[in-house]
Amino acid sequence: MTDIAKGSANWLDAVKPYVQKAPLGAFFLGISSGFPYAMIGATLTTRLAQDGIDKKAVTAFTLAFLVYNLKWLWAWVVDGVRLPVIGRLGQRVSWLLVAGVFVMAAVANLALVDPTTGLLQTAYAAILVGIAGATFDIVIDAYRIETLRPEQLGVGSGMSQYGWRIGSVAAGALALVLAARIGWHGAYLACAIFALPAMLTGLVLGEPERHREPTARRGLGEVWDSIAGPLVEFFRRRGAWLVLLFILLHKIGDTLANLTFRLLFDDMGYTNDEIAIYDVGIGFWAYLIGIFVGGVLYARMGMKRSVLVSLLLMGVSNFSFALLAALGKSNWGMAGAIGFENFASGIGGVTVVAYFSALCDLRFTAAQYALISAAASIVGRFLTGTTAGAMIERFGYVDFYLLTTALAVPGIVLFWLMMRAGLIDASVGSAAAPQPAA
Repeated sequence: MTDIAKGSANWLDAVKPYVQKAPLGAFFLGISSGFPYAMIGATLTTRLAQDGIDKKAVTAFTLAFLVYNLKWLWAWVVDGVRLPVIGRLGQRVSWLLVAGVFVMAAVANLALVDPTTGLLQTAYAAILVGIAGATFDIVIDAYRIETLRPEQLGVGSGMSQYGWRIGSVAAGALALVLAARIGWHGAYLACAIFALPAMLTGLVLGEPERHREPTARRGLGEVWDSIAGPLVEFFRRRGAWLVLLFILLHKIGDTLANLTFRLLFDDMGYTNDEIAIYDVGIGFWAYLIGIFVGGVLYARMGMKRSVLVSLLLMGVSNFSFALLAALGKSNWGMAGAIGFENFASGIGGVTVVAYFSALCDLRFTAAQYALISAAASIVGRFLTGTTAGAMIERFGYVDFYLLTTALAVPGIVLFWLMMRAGLIDASVGSAAAPQPAA
């Protein structure tokens, strides 16, 4: 266990890493990671709702996010397949460039479809963006974890979340503004440029020194080992199955709530400008403050206590939307609910992501983090895509958000029990330990 995981008594040491090279690189990686999510998330939800698409069909589009939950199936390719010609730039850098071009092409394809005349084609295009974005995330996450030193994991995760939020919000806001003036087609095409920051970061910083390539693959047996090896290594650890259960449970309520906010705002009568001001604007700044606080809490309180605090805050934040739904349309009410939810999510985005990053073995960073991050939201996304719209229509928004609040409790209790049993310390991998230079 590193000192940063135990906590530091020095406030200056908790803030200083924010200006170091690797965390700054994580910021730009995060910008590119966030924008594909926005293109098939809140932005596409708004586009479909304004085109008069049925609520059940709109929420069904969140199934496109399930592609992110399957990325562990091909993450081993990013870990072990060397790209021809461009591969001389390094395993991670070359994949950053190729995945970035893939994302730009997929977003451009989504720009050219029309949901009102081709809903199925729109679904296919959204899934393609999901595949491209998931592949981009595989490379970005591996590059971030391998570039950061163990003591930078908390702040680096925070900087990544800063970038993610800025990328997703900027792309989402730009799309809303441009859609009102030049239409959705042009809006999506313009947003494709958000892939560039990660690509340029890879070229500037170069290949990570902490990158550890698995043994060479020469036949089918070795290829199978490259797929199964990361899973076998993870599940050999003490308490690995409970750790996986926590990963699956901890974000169900949060995911279920977040992917339905735009439906709530649309039904309450908020305009695009009001959504841009209160949801995008206030939420943006609250999230940035939460990220900074999360980085400091991680450094001061240590990994375990800071994660527990963030889980409690994220659980309570869903309750604020039940209050908003009960109150009715209120700009101040929306600002308060969005502000608190984003502040709590910002803290959790740092502490929980830092814990998940620390779980990785540096030999299998891409594959293991892909599995962990995919498992973290798969249940919530599946429930959103299959039942959220029907539950909202049947129970109403108030009871729906009360349910999402209750769904946060199992993850909180399980993490507390894991802390008591010492399983948090036992579960971390070599990413949380100092490594010699390559």
